[in-house]
Amino acid sequence: MEKTLNKMIITRWKGQLLTATFTDEKPVELGIEADTSILGNIYIGIVKRIVRNLNAAFVDFGEARTGYYSLSDNPVSLHADGTAGAVRCGDEIIVQVAKEAVKTKDPVLTANLTFPGRYAILTARQSVGFSARINDREWKDALRPELTEALDGRAGVIVRTNAWQNEDALFRELSLLMEAFQKVMQGAPYRKAFSLLWEAEPEYVRSIQNCPPGSFEEIITDVSEVCQTLTAFFRRCEPESVERVRFYEDKNLSLEKLYSLETVLERALQKRVWLNSGGYLVIEPTEALTVIDVNTGKYTGKKSQEETIRLINLEAAREIAHQVRLRNISGIVMIDFIDMKSEENKKQLLETLRQAVRPDPVKTTVVDMTALDLVEMTRKKEKKPLWEQIAHMEKG
Repeated sequence: MEKTLNKMIITRWKGQLLTATFTDEKPVELGIEADTSILGNIYIGIVKRIVRNLNAAFVDFGEARTGYYSLSDNPVSLHADGTAGAVRCGDEIIVQVAKEAVKTKDPVLTANLTFPGRYAILTARQSVGFSARINDREWKDALRPELTEALDGRAGVIVRTNAWQNEDALFRELSLLMEAFQKVMQGAPYRKAFSLLWEAEPEYVRSIQNCPPGSFEEIITDVSEVCQTLTAFFRRCEPESVERVRFYEDKNLSLEKLYSLETVLERALQKRVWLNSGGYLVIEPTEALTVIDVNTGKYTGKKSQEETIRLINLEAAREIAHQVRLRNISGIVMIDFIDMKSEENKKQLLETLRQAVRPDPVKTTVVDMTALDLVEMTRKKEKKPLWEQIAHMEKG
């Protein structure tokens, strides 16, 4: 089987960092990242207000920023003086930004500090968990007591898919993550309110962390600080891949022009997506969910109607998986495929869609087909969809 070639391009576009990942020359992921992103950062905040009917607190964490802090999700808070317990107005607590501000909503803050790595995510909550994609029960059962011993009651861990059969790398990284966690906790009592205790890795680094080692043939950037950050990351986590980071210096042809990134972005924002068969998709984001409609369009095949519809639906399923990942569509997705009579064809369609979403590093689940023949799919919310990233950028 021929190896899939992944290439990541990172450049500046309209003042923001644009990351584009290509697989076999086809764009599969796009992201706009603001230099001012605070997602994942850890601060000392001050509890300003507790709203009992919401069972929530509002916490100031510097620069006129206030975050929403659920008391249901955070029954035990980490106080800056090193103690843990319930909160009162005026308390200084350690918080991490779990979700950035969306429209009129404040950022969401949490006491469950997480320190993500390539092989593990260290957590403040003392438990040992494994990625749902690791199905090797025997391996997990053997590893659990070793992890519990290494953590020694100081933290918890979620073992990522990349760690399977890679214990040495897992424990090396766990040691580094424990150092970062201890540095935050030990330093907090000596820092002022609103202090930044820990700055999260940029989004482009987190994207690489989500992929197995050796996933990228090449990572190209024309931003010097990005090149430095990536080089440091690979020296620390994947030394054999440092040489795959390349600084682009051609002043005559920008990376944006070389890879037609403006065109790639424009296409990824269009409502209508044409299929090779002549059929097309209509992608409509709404407040509650995303609706995707499949149409026969210009298809002029000579096969029977049922076979024609089957072929268009199968092509549409593969393209939907691609578009959902490319546009970073998350939450509930409802797909209105062209109606088919054959139950066998419906089963084949669902299986094709499930296979198509499998390479997506973000958890994506094809739920089922409803009584109205609508296919329901869910994709975990990790960051804003592409259209919202660009809208936010333009507004800012």
